[in-house]
Amino acid sequence: MTNTKEIYVTIDGLNEMKEELDNLIQVKRPEVINSLKEARALGDLSENAEYDAARTEQAQIEARIKELESMLENAKIIENVNTNEVSIGTKVKIEYVEDQDIEEYSIVGVKEADPFNNKISNESPIARAILGRKIGDIVSVESPNGKYDVKIVAISA
Repeated sequence: MTNTKEIYVTIDGLNEMKEELDNLIQVKRPEVINSLKEARALGDLSENAEYDAARTEQAQIEARIKELESMLENAKIIENVNTNEVSIGTKVKIEYVEDQDIEEYSIVGVKEADPFNNKISNESPIARAILGRKIGDIVSVESPNGKYDVKIVAISA
């Protein structure tokens, strides 16, 4: 049974996945095949650490290729973003009500999430709380660290 769950991605995220897939197929796969050939040439495969390492790397590369192909097959591209309300593909400035800190986040699909670059998943607690909301709305966020309120300050594409 195949996983047919839609994967939300931006055009940038789609292009990154395509580039990674191309690199794995065109560069990494041939490199690991070469490593396997060289390791085989060393003789006894039962005690050949280079061969084992190359086989492990090959399995990881092939698994990632399959994962990317599946993601691309099920990708739903986020476009025509509505900036009247928070949605996947928008950037949103929020103010943490308690301490008045302001942060800007991009709401992206799960596979593009990168919290260190303020790209948060549409399935994260904060995104779930603010999706569909408008500028000026104050929203309560339920998170593993407790409950807190945020105010939506700005929404952009």
